Amino acid sequence: MIDEVTGRPAGSELDPELDSELIRRSEQVPELFADLFDRHAAALRRYVARRLGDSLADDVVSDTFLTAFRRRRHYDAAHPDARPWLYGIAARLILRHRRVEVRLYRALARTGVDELTEPYADRVDDRVAAEQAGLAAALAALPAADREVLLLVAWADMSYDDVARALDIPIGTVRSRLHRARARTRRALGGSDPTTAREEPIDG
Repeated sequence: MIDEVTGRPAGSELDPELDSELIRRSEQVPELFADLFDRHAAALRRYVARRLGDSLADDVVSDTFLTAFRRRRHYDAAHPDARPWLYGIAARLILRHRRVEVRLYRALARTGVDELTEPYADRVDDRVAAEQAGLAAALAALPAADREVLLLVAWADMSYDDVARALDIPIGTVRSRLHRARARTRRALGGSDPTTAREEPIDG
């Protein structure tokens, strides 16, 4: 029997912390999958918009969750957090628009103003504008695979394990790509590192 208010089986309790449990139950109660959207769509949209702009963000996020819904029966319940899974799906969709992404970075490199994070009414000082322009130019010059790893760590705040899971690559590959991307970014910015990526040894 289904609770008409929650859409969940009557008398059942859904652990609000476990995406994996929600996905499992959504196999029997598909409406529950909307909760996963509510949990993660806003943050995912900000991430996608930062990479592709507002015009594509909604479509990519919608396609991400539609794909996730269709594949939910194959979700590995050993992973309670679904973020890497969702961002991995989004990464493959973003890759289809990599030319748009590079064009956005090049436009930002020319102006130094990120229209997605800086309202038109606000003015950024020359130093901040130069940093934004330099970072955008560095991102545009990175190989797509290296850029993907860097931004999942820096902008989506994922661990190395999460990135490996999202992109279905070995953690050693995550480390080597991130090391390479950070080195190139630092050189482009005169030695500074504006990302929040964590330093970890390449080996080990």
